[in-house]
Amino acid sequence: MLQDTLKKAEKAKKKKAALGEDIELEEFETEKAGEHEEIESLEDLPKTYQNTMKQVGVDPDSGERGGSFMMMDQSGILAQSTTESIELMNIKDALEKYSWLSEYMWNAIAVDTDKYTAETALGEPGGFFIRALPGAKTVFPIQACMFIGDERLAQKAHNIVIAEEGSEIHMITGCATGTDVSSALHIGVSEFYIKKDAKISYTMVHNWGEQVEVRPRTAIILDDNATYINNYILTSPVRTIQSYPTAYCRGENSKVVFQSILGGQKDSILDLGSRVILEGKGSSAEMVSRAVSKDQSQIFSRGHLAGKTQNVKGHLECHGLVLSDDSMIYAVPELEGSATELEMSHEAAVGKIAEEEVLYLTSRGLTEEEAASMIVRGFLSMDITGLPPELAAETKRMLDQSLKGM
Repeated sequence: MLQDTLKKAEKAKKKKAALGEDIELEEFETEKAGEHEEIESLEDLPKTYQNTMKQVGVDPDSGERGGSFMMMDQSGILAQSTTESIELMNIKDALEKYSWLSEYMWNAIAVDTDKYTAETALGEPGGFFIRALPGAKTVFPIQACMFIGDERLAQKAHNIVIAEEGSEIHMITGCATGTDVSSALHIGVSEFYIKKDAKISYTMVHNWGEQVEVRPRTAIILDDNATYINNYILTSPVRTIQSYPTAYCRGENSKVVFQSILGGQKDSILDLGSRVILEGKGSSAEMVSRAVSKDQSQIFSRGHLAGKTQNVKGHLECHGLVLSDDSMIYAVPELEGSATELEMSHEAAVGKIAEEEVLYLTSRGLTEEEAASMIVRGFLSMDITGLPPELAAETKRMLDQSLKGM
């Protein structure tokens, strides 16, 4: 890595993030890459791990997947692609193979953004490299799993995804902890580069332990006519999570869709959102989130649309249901226009379950609790757009699985 990058990271080691609760990194243990042995198949893992992975959309059988990546704690233990048109490998191996890859590292995200990016840069490289070659089209999605199996461990990953010109790739990422892990830290830096006429759909399901701290840092750069679709699902308890992925629509007619489903339970603090910078003429963005807070949870639902040039469009939508007096939803929709002839809008609403809906369902034999649960699941079950039918059905199945606890 360039010395200048490391110097910036060193200076940012104590820099607090702009948003979210500060975390003392020293409270978590670090582990060297290579502590866990490589495996030939996800089915080589213990059944308990496989069952947890299924809950976040990772299929141990891998039969209908275009490739699989597995990171256990700090070790990349599996990286397999089933097609020559998609490269999939550990980021460390990729950096050794391709000297040009270093130009992509810390290009979309500044290394000195905060202490979490700095910590990732200064540590041993972990994470995946995925590259769809020019014109490649995947039938089945690539799946990646970030798994923490040790208590109080700090997992740090830096992922690079490149969709070369005219390619199309679909990804499912599941992040989880072992059933015997309650407290840990996950830092994931992900940089996406989507070239001209390329498309990436990225569906992520989180299912962490109740005392796990999570700090993803994500940025996407889009060229002309490029498309990025992001689906995010979190409905299980977590200590805190703070994430604010940013997409830069630099190419003409580039397009971004963010869709988020958030369920706050127990004393979870969810500080989540998305930001799109519309810089290319004709570029567009749609950002939709559904949030439900219960118990003592707090949800900060953020969104920021910035139109920097003419003839861009964007819509931001945030709806929330508050199910307990001790919980909270704080919606922060932001629109920023700095050019003429742009079109941007937002709508936000936070409220309670309509009593007439509960009365209607209870009149048909449901208890109040059953009626409320059905209404919540219906509220969160928004249509996932922009995916092939098979992947949309798979995403719907993952969503239904996640909502069982709501």
